[in-house]
Parts: sequence; C-alpha cells; structure tokens
Amino acid sequence: MTPPETPTPTLTYAFAVCRGGDLTAAAERLAELPGLGTGAPVRTLAAGPLTAVVQDVPAAGYDEEALRRRLSDGAELERCARAHHAVITAASALAPAVPLPLATVYRDDGRVREALGERETSFLTVLDRVAGRAEWGVKVYAPTGPPPTPEPAPDAAPADGPGPGISGRAYLDRVRTRQRSREQRHTLALRAAERVDTVVRGLAVAARRLRPHGVEVTGRHRTHVLNAAYLLDLGRERELRAALASLRRDETDVQIELSGPWAPYSFADAGLANDGAGP
Repeated sequence: MTPPETPTPTLTYAFAVCRGGDLTAAAERLAELPGLGTGAPVRTLAAGPLTAVVQDVPAAGYDEEALRRRLSDGAELERCARAHHAVITAASALAPAVPLPLATVYRDDGRVREALGERETSFLTVLDRVAGRAEWGVKVYAPTGPPPTPEPAPDAAPADGPGPGISGRAYLDRVRTRQRSREQRHTLALRAAERVDTVVRGLAVAARRLRPHGVEVTGRHRTHVLNAAYLLDLGRERELRAALASLRRDETDVQIELSGPWAPYSFADAGLANDGAGP
C-alpha cells in the first residue's frame, strides 16, 4: 500500500490589504493571477473588517534564509518585484488597497489575521485616505549637457610669452567660470522644481518627497532635482497632464516626467512588518 503523500509545508505571502467584502465578487479574477508562480492561486483572506490578498508559497523557498538568498540575486529580485507589483495593481483596480512591502511572509493564515488585527485602525485609516484616489509620480531633471572639453593646462612659459598654453591665472578663471555656471544652472533647476511641486501639490490631496536618483539611474547627462509622489482624486488626470504641459512650456531649463497612475505605495503608512516566517 502506497503511503499518502506528505503535504509540502507552506507559508502565507501577503500582497495587499483591502476593506472586508470589497473583493468578494472579484475573488475569481484574483485567482487567475499567477502571483509568484508557485502554482497556488492568489486568494483573499478575511480578517474582521479587513481582507488580505495572499498566496500560499513553499516554506523551503520563502523562509527567511531562502528569501535572503532569493532577493540577493538581481534577476530573481526583479522577477519577484514584478510579480508582487502585478498582484497589487490588479487588486487596486478592483478596490481601494494598501500595498504591502515586497517579501511580506507569514507562518500561516492565522498569523496574517493577527497582524491585521494589531494594525486594524491604521489600515482602515489608510484605506479611507486612498479610496477613490491614485498615486502619480513626477520627476524633474536638470540637463547637464555633454562632459566639458578639458581646459589646456597652463603653459610653463610666461603668460605673455609664446607657446600654446594659457597663463595659470587665465586657466583658473576659466575653471571658476565653469563652476559658477554649473552652480547657477543647478540653482535655477532647483527653483523650477519647486515651482513644479507647488503646482502639482495644488491638485493633490497629499504629497511626498522621495530621495532623488543618482547617476547610476539617471545617467551622467542629467541631474535628478525632484522625485515626488502625489495622491490625486480619480478623474483629475486630464487636469494634471494639462498643468504639466503648461509647466513644460514655461520651465524650459528642466525636463519634467510624469508616471502613473499607481497603487498608493507612497501613502501606505500602515504596512505590516514581516514576522520572519518563523514556526
């Protein structure tokens, strides 16, 4: 007689939190999502007045140590991040949702319910804040232009003597002039970024400044001077785009980029902390 198969130990991976009942009619649509590709369906988990969007994942691949290895691999990190984002995007399209951080994993459904219960008031507050709204991202860049042609080194000959070089004083003057020019351009770009932020904040119900990207993201030929997220009521997209189009005509010294609409990642202050997926 063949012994029965031992069930593979699983953990519960949480993607997002919604208000209880909001996703009841959409459970079948969520189940069609691949999620993290574990073969288990994406599902809803009721917890009092809240509902979590979750998926069963194998413990061997998603416990604390396995997750550390998984997310240290660039390709695997990108795959997980994309899968995580896809589920959050789908849930947010169906109901107001609070996105949870990547790799939010719990021992079982009971621990998820406990965690939601511990932060119930916070989650309900955030859900009230984001209902009927979406996040938009605005980035402002200051073009730096191509790298400057190096100045010729000062010639050893006297300043008024023959030779291809320039005097030490003239050389230093040119260097200082270029430095002042760069500083002035940067100051003008920062002022333009503040004007952009002021206009978009006037349309938003909430705003958040994020850390600007470095040259490894922006490239050497532009500097990131504004990285901001704005929470706008649904239906104000046309107004936002028109305001940015006007700003682009006026603020010709900077580049203005818009992204979205997104799930409200930057305004989800009630996120759950990973409990380490312990026993």
